[in-house]
Amino acid sequence: MKLISGVRVRRSRGAECIRGVPEATLRGVMDTDMLLRIYAAGAFPMWDEEFDEIRLFRPDPRAVIEFDSVHVPRRLARTIRNRPFRITSDRAFDRVLDECHRERVDGCWCSPEMAVAYSELHDRGFAHSIEAWKDDRLVGGLYGVHIGSAFMAESMFSRPELGGTDASKVVLVELLDRLHAAGFGLFDVQFQNEHIRQFGVIEIDGDSYLERFESAAMSPCDWPAFD
Repeated sequence: MKLISGVRVRRSRGAECIRGVPEATLRGVMDTDMLLRIYAAGAFPMWDEEFDEIRLFRPDPRAVIEFDSVHVPRRLARTIRNRPFRITSDRAFDRVLDECHRERVDGCWCSPEMAVAYSELHDRGFAHSIEAWKDDRLVGGLYGVHIGSAFMAESMFSRPELGGTDASKVVLVELLDRLHAAGFGLFDVQFQNEHIRQFGVIEIDGDSYLERFESAAMSPCDWPAFD
């Protein structure tokens, strides 16, 4: 047993998990206060659909994007200059949440209970969505958790069949630009993957991540306007 910022967890079935991170399983009901404590401890939850349990992960190393060294691929930069989408924030949080989970091909990792907690976290100003619109159709988006001047990106989606090719990438670049201008200090993307590696993601060790997160969490930044 161990305690993560007031959240008691137990070792889960087996030690295997993403990138070899020690795995724990939540005991108790997920709510917004518990969700905040999990993020404040440098962890994040994922639902194991097979066993119907919420597991907590704290990757080491941790993937982040540095605001002053974002890499935008040339083709994507051309797309962004053409302004193919209308970008907003917090206009359709629940829809973005639903689309992100529906798009995953490796199984849903957000339980209905977690979705409610994220939605309530949004109502309290700690979770945000960024939306891409094409002719009033939601074609892409991203959501994550905002504590102080830290943003923990959770998931993103695109709907190319609705004209949203590269919409999630455009949203990500727009968000990085807005948060940088607003003075944010940390942009956490959890793990390296092919989709985000192209933006200049780096990995830092777990202790360094926690130091940076604690510093950012103690430095409040208002969420920027997107309209």
